[in-house]
Amino acid sequence: MKYHNSTQDNNSTSATDFITFVNNSPSPFHAVEEARILLDKAEYKELKECDNWRGTLKKTGKYYFTRNRSTIVAFAIGGKYEPGNGFSMAGAHTDSPCLKVKPISKKVKEGYLQVGVEPYGGGLWHTWFDRDLSVAGRVMVETEKNKFEHKLVKVERPILRIPTLAIHLDRDVREGFKFNNEVHLTPLIATVSNKLAENNEKHHPALLDILAQELKCKVNEIHDFELCLYDTQPSTIGGAYKEFIFSARLDNLMMSYALLIGLINSTKNISESLCDDSNIRLITLFDNEEIGSTTAHGANSLLLETTLRRICSAFAEPGYDTIFEETIHKSFMISADMAHAVHPNYCEKHEENHRPQMNQGVVIKTNANQASDLIQYHRYATTSVTSLILRQVAKKYKVPLQDFVVRNDSPCGSTIGPMISANLGLRTLDIGNPQLSMHSIRETAGTKDVDHAIKLIKAFFEDFAEIDRNITVD
Repeated sequence: MKYHNSTQDNNSTSATDFITFVNNSPSPFHAVEEARILLDKAEYKELKECDNWRGTLKKTGKYYFTRNRSTIVAFAIGGKYEPGNGFSMAGAHTDSPCLKVKPISKKVKEGYLQVGVEPYGGGLWHTWFDRDLSVAGRVMVETEKNKFEHKLVKVERPILRIPTLAIHLDRDVREGFKFNNEVHLTPLIATVSNKLAENNEKHHPALLDILAQELKCKVNEIHDFELCLYDTQPSTIGGAYKEFIFSARLDNLMMSYALLIGLINSTKNISESLCDDSNIRLITLFDNEEIGSTTAHGANSLLLETTLRRICSAFAEPGYDTIFEETIHKSFMISADMAHAVHPNYCEKHEENHRPQMNQGVVIKTNANQASDLIQYHRYATTSVTSLILRQVAKKYKVPLQDFVVRNDSPCGSTIGPMISANLGLRTLDIGNPQLSMHSIRETAGTKDVDHAIKLIKAFFEDFAEIDRNITVD
């Protein structure tokens, strides 16, 4: 599937292109690959973390790098950037709740071949029953003796199914669908056959044969893999007036896409705004947010800090020891993660004055208990100062905004915002597009909000440095 011209200010085009992105991204590895394709097309140059960047980075230059091929960082250097100036930044995440194939997945029970899986993140696992499932992710393939290569795989056809128990055998299911994640959340892949006799102690030959066919390699050349289960039903635009997106992984590929296109649109053809910018524009799409972000490629790692330090040092004169500290206090981070739209059947779950609606704009998320241990969740990093900055941007470009505050008697989800803010002492704001059915295998969002978010991010990159000069808080 191909993308349209991403610079068109057209709600339907933005939504359609996003659907192409999410359908092509059944795993974090695929999402990063799609991001690479779009960045390459926009003439961003790929860097390697293991290389020396000094002498490589130039003003108005556009760059990106990946880590683990599941996290990606892209940045563009303003034409008027000087050492010690700030970064205009936005972050999101590439992972979504899913089921992952276990390292030893081979199971046989009552004449069925089953694949052992484990839940990743906090999914609504009951929504995974009776769906047409397949696998996608990364496979490590031996290409020649003792040489291994990362290869993406996406099996398009449904090969797995987690069947529910017939109501005749469980009359209480109408009162509550209860199941054991270890016992009942195990998909079928086949019935017992002569494939069972083949010698592989970890995985069913049926699964390995399919992977080998997709990768055009031999089974014995497959040495390891990281596979996500995904729903083969493609994302689509729906509703009577085509105002909804029905899709998997809206949390958080919608915000990842908005950040990516917002940055690209703000730097297209070395735009005039980039030439005049005194800041560096940067996005980072992390992996592992759904499991707490404390990994080598998650937001709670040193990835962002070391990246900022390396970019600063590439421009700093020897002996300029405080450049990073000066830079941080001139910088700003947007943490972009999907928000909860008010649900018409459960409207009492929302605070009465803060009920975001789909297609009405991006949501600013606020909570007074930014990192409360009492509920064991990171809240939001938004403050009056950080929200003022984005409100000024939105006002100038007439991008609609909404506000969300969780009820005082309700728990709250996590974002990357508070941990980045705390780790770096960085001004941070939490935002997101409103959606329904968060963490379901099939979520719902508004078509217009894709464009709202892209316009807001583009405007932020183009105007933050100027707006920030007019706000004084020490």
